[in-house]
Amino acid sequence: MHYISTRSHNTKTTSNFSSVIMEGLASDGGLYIPKNFPKFSSLELENMINMSYEELCVEVIFKYCGTCLTKEEIKIIALDSYKNFGTNDIAPIIKVTDNINILELFHGPTLAFKDFALQFLSKVFNILLEREGKKITIIGATSGDTGSAAIEAFKNNSLANIIILHPEGKVSDFQRKQMTTVDAGNIYNIAIDGNFDDCQALVKKLLVDKDFNNKHNLASINSINWGRVLAQVVYYFYSAFKVMKGKDNKSVNFSVPTGNFGDAYAGYVAKKMGLPIEKIIIATNSNDILSNFFKNGIYKISKVIPTISPSMDIQLASNFERLLYETLDHDPSLVREYMKTLSNTGSFKIRNEKLKALNETFIGLGVSDEATIERIKSTYNNNSLVIDPHTSVGLEAAYNYNYSLKGPCIVLSTAHPVKFADAVSSAININSDLPEKYKNIFSLDEKYHSLKNNLDTIKNFIDSTSNV
Repeated sequence: MHYISTRSHNTKTTSNFSSVIMEGLASDGGLYIPKNFPKFSSLELENMINMSYEELCVEVIFKYCGTCLTKEEIKIIALDSYKNFGTNDIAPIIKVTDNINILELFHGPTLAFKDFALQFLSKVFNILLEREGKKITIIGATSGDTGSAAIEAFKNNSLANIIILHPEGKVSDFQRKQMTTVDAGNIYNIAIDGNFDDCQALVKKLLVDKDFNNKHNLASINSINWGRVLAQVVYYFYSAFKVMKGKDNKSVNFSVPTGNFGDAYAGYVAKKMGLPIEKIIIATNSNDILSNFFKNGIYKISKVIPTISPSMDIQLASNFERLLYETLDHDPSLVREYMKTLSNTGSFKIRNEKLKALNETFIGLGVSDEATIERIKSTYNNNSLVIDPHTSVGLEAAYNYNYSLKGPCIVLSTAHPVKFADAVSSAININSDLPEKYKNIFSLDEKYHSLKNNLDTIKNFIDSTSNV
C-alpha cells in the first residue's frame, strides 16, 4: 500500500503505513492518502454482513497496512480498544422514522465519536513506538471532543507526552473539564486566545517545521492523521449492514454533522471501498462553509460564528483537501494553487461540472441554532429520545432531504447530550444524569495554561515541558 501527499508526488512516497501514521502531516504540508483505494467485491461485502465490529475492523483496516500490522494484531488492538464502551453493542442503531435512523457513537469512555478512532490509534502508536524504541510528543488541536478522547487514550503513556490546544471559552464547560481535570504527568492542556482554526493552524505550522519536529519527535492525532480517518470508516460498514440486512434496500444514505470533514470523508472512503452509499449529507451549523460549497461550488472563509453546537464552529476544514485532490483530477500542483488562492483571497471556486460530479455523492445543509433547538424538542416529544445539538443538526438535515433520498438514512450521533447540557436543557428543560465516571467532574481542580495565539509562545512552552 503506497501513500502520497495531496500536494506533491515528488516528495516522500511510502509503502510504510507506520510512517504515515507517525508523521500525520506530510512534510510539504499536504495530507497523506492511499495512492489507490482497495475495493471489496460484492461477494466479500456479502460475507461481511454478519461480522462483529472488531471483525470488520480487521477486514477494513488490514487493506491499508501493508506488512506493518498483521490481521491478528489488528484484531487484538480492536478488542482492546472497544472493551470499555458502555453498551453491549458499541454502536447502537435507533429507529426514528421508517426511513431515518440514528447511529449512537457516544458510548466510549469520553462520550463522543472520537473515541472510536483515538482508542484504536493509541494502541497502534504504542506498537509502532515499542518497535522503534522511541518516544514522541503528540500535538493536537480540539474544538471540544478530540482533546478529551486523545487525553483519555494516551494518559499515563510512558512513550508519549500529549499537548492539546483548545480555543479558550469556546468549548462547553463539560468538554473543558474532561480535558483539564485529568491527573497525569504526560498531559498538557493549552487554552489559546482564538478559535479552533487558530489552534489547528498552530499545529500544522509545528508539524511542518522540520527542525522543531525532529527535536521533539512530534506526532499528530487530529483527523489530518490518516489513521484517524481509517478507524472511522469501520462504523459506516457496520451501521449500513445493520440497516440493510434482511431488507430490500440496495443502498443507504448518511447524514453527518461535521466541521472538519474528517468523519464525512471516512464515509466517502467507505463508498470508494464498495459500500453502497447513495448520498452523504454534509450537515453544518451556521458555520456553513462546507454545506455551501456542495451547493454552489464556492469555498469561502467567513468569520467563525459561535453556536450551540460548538464542535462544528470551524471555517477551515482540514480534511477537505483530501477530497479536493480527487476533485482536481489527482493533480497536486492544482491543489497547491487552490490552497494558495484560499490563503491569499479567502476563497476559491470549482467548475460546475466538478460540482455536479461531487453532488452525485455529497449534498449539504446549514442548520440554524433555532432549527437545532426545535429538532431537539420534536425528537424528544415524538420519540422520547434526548439528543445533543450536533446530532440535532444531522437529524434536521436528514429530515430536510428525506423526500429525495433513495433508501434509508443513518444520522451520525456524535456526542452524548450531557456534554452540551445547557443547550439540551434550554430546548426540553431536562438535564441528563452524568455517567458515574463523571459524577464529580465539576468539583475537580483544573490544570491548563492560557497562552496567546503565537507560534513562538507555543514552541517555548513545548521546549519547557519536553522530556522526549
